[in-house]
Amino acid sequence: MKITGFNHASLIVSDLDASRRFFEGILGLIPSDKRPPLSFDGIWYEIGEQQIHLLQVPNPDAGAERPEHGGRDRHIALNVADLAAIKRDLDRAGVRYTVSQSGRPALFCRDPDNNTFELIEPPV
Repeated sequence: MKITGFNHASLIVSDLDASRRFFEGILGLIPSDKRPPLSFDGIWYEIGEQQIHLLQVPNPDAGAERPEHGGRDRHIALNVADLAAIKRDLDRAGVRYTVSQSGRPALFCRDPDNNTFELIEPPV
């Protein structure tokens, strides 16, 4: 077997409208029209050749205790063009975050369902 690429990550959400406000309003993602009709609500976002799928289904981890720093939790890492602008957007929206403990230009934040994201400004 040979892995040839990364296709998508699926995240469980409890409130699709609240999730859309985070993913679209704060992260600036645009919904995809490629999601087929399924037996549950959800939305897909395309990021280049990859996607994030939001699934509104029962969460088997609901109520689980999460580490305060997202770098010590399972997470999805996304590249951003301007980390300072992302910090301003998160501050404006009241979304808490922690900076990377590695010293890299990165931060960790959570969506309304406690899914963790690392936002990284890659070197140019």
